[in-house]
Amino acid sequence: MPWGDKIGEILTFETLFDVGLGVLTKLVVVLILIILARIVLHFGYLLSARVLKPREDRGYLDEARVETLRGLVDSILRYLVYFVAGVTILDTLGIGVTSVLAGAGIVGLAVGFGAQNLVKDVITGFFIIFEDQYTIGEYISIAGVTGIVQEMGLRVTKIKAFAGDLHIIPNGNISQVTNYSRGNMRALIDISIAYEEDIDRALSVLEETSRQLAHQMPEIVEGPNVLGAVDLDEYGVVLRVIAQAQPMHQWGVERKLRKAYKEAFAAAGIEIPYPRRVVFMREAGGD
Repeated sequence: MPWGDKIGEILTFETLFDVGLGVLTKLVVVLILIILARIVLHFGYLLSARVLKPREDRGYLDEARVETLRGLVDSILRYLVYFVAGVTILDTLGIGVTSVLAGAGIVGLAVGFGAQNLVKDVITGFFIIFEDQYTIGEYISIAGVTGIVQEMGLRVTKIKAFAGDLHIIPNGNISQVTNYSRGNMRALIDISIAYEEDIDRALSVLEETSRQLAHQMPEIVEGPNVLGAVDLDEYGVVLRVIAQAQPMHQWGVERKLRKAYKEAFAAAGIEIPYPRRVVFMREAGGD
């Protein structure tokens, strides 16, 4: 083999070895950057959990508020670490982020539209948290979704519905908030009696039972108050009772009151109506 071919083969091998070594080095650096980002996130989460921890001396921040702020801090930390790590990895791979965005007009336009939505989400999320519209653990209704707030961030809010569905809603889509956890909630009970029963006697039974339940159920804040007959339906007279309950306890209060009123009516001999049908039979040649 001529000396020229041998030198070319050696140069080619050395060049491939250098290229492969450079690629391997960059991959190792990228892997190290990813591990460092995960470590920074882990210790950042631990630090926020330690600093933002409910304490008795922090009277102006309850537990739900502290959880909300901690979720916000974790969200900001996560976006910041991901951004720095992503830019550093691209720079390590020799990709100029600025030149790519400036040179790609269509991509830049798409990024501009995406950034516009991102800014809208962040600004809306900031005002939601600043105005304390809702916090983690509260029962709310936003963007057509009703459930318990699981997580809050500057960009999205996560809602867990009673059926178990997890809804992730961008904050920019939130135009109205209905918070069911601020203040007392109404418990409403409608119970019917037969038309043949004495309405005043039934109301007396309800009032006596309500007085007893008011002392037995600490979740009742006000009432129960017997309003009286509110409707005359197909089968009987509808009597209504209302009470004010602690937030998220109104459904349990309604269930317990219905059970107690049913048992009280049964003990007093007051009939609760049910569908009935009267059939007249005519005999052949008779009435």
